[in-house]
Amino acid sequence: MKTSFKEQCIALRKEGYSIIEIMKATGRAKSSIHTHIKDIPLSKERVRQYKAASGERIRKFALARKGKSARAFKTFDEWSVDSVLLIAHLLFDGEIARTRCAYNNRSTALIERVEQLMHEWYDFEPSRYYNKMTGVSRITYNNVALSSYLHTKSKELLRLVRSMSLDCKREFLRAFFDDEGCIDYRPEENRRSIRGYQKDVGILKLIRAILVEVCIDSHVVKPNEVVIVGKENLMRFEQEINFSSGVYMNGNRSNSRWKKHIEKRELLKQAIKSFKS
Repeated sequence: MKTSFKEQCIALRKEGYSIIEIMKATGRAKSSIHTHIKDIPLSKERVRQYKAASGERIRKFALARKGKSARAFKTFDEWSVDSVLLIAHLLFDGEIARTRCAYNNRSTALIERVEQLMHEWYDFEPSRYYNKMTGVSRITYNNVALSSYLHTKSKELLRLVRSMSLDCKREFLRAFFDDEGCIDYRPEENRRSIRGYQKDVGILKLIRAILVEVCIDSHVVKPNEVVIVGKENLMRFEQEINFSSGVYMNGNRSNSRWKKHIEKRELLKQAIKSFKS
């Protein structure tokens, strides 16, 4: 005697089959099966077994996904001037945290530069913020895997930059002085210097060492700055590195000497011209 579909469902259920397993065995839809077995619960032991198996599948999936993102990004093995510039900016005026990386600056030119550089490796737009009180813009990339990768690359950059090409070293220095640098130009006090600030004294010493390689003399002033003085050094800095176009001294600061925004590179030019021949 041929077993009916209903009888088949009931028999399988009584043997401890889940509704998914009955679907596989019969080839029928879930809704059709549920009608016949809805009043036949699984035993507590069978429920426990299914929950344990489900939990194990979830754990394996989570481990496989750990550190990965649906928003993929490109990686690189060889350093280029662009990759050096991007990572350096994130190091100096940004942050590379566990779940995100970000960059902060008043300069629209530098914010746009970092966005354009990031687009070479990551196709997704950042979150954007603007602080009306300070005039500082912030872009943030919320991607755990990307942040982890860039954190590793930032450590690698600090370790390897001295062995890189001169072009890469120049970009590293340019990022530092664009982000952390200023011009101290007070002709009435005979002061003309380029200063760069950084809490990490190890990075200051690294900056000084790379400056030597482009024939610029500097010294580290504790606790937190590297200083370049002298006409020849300032001229050499302008030729080899210089500040980027669109990077300004902040004229809104209460202690601003110029009381207006002025490009750092223009102020550097004025400082050099003011030296007596």
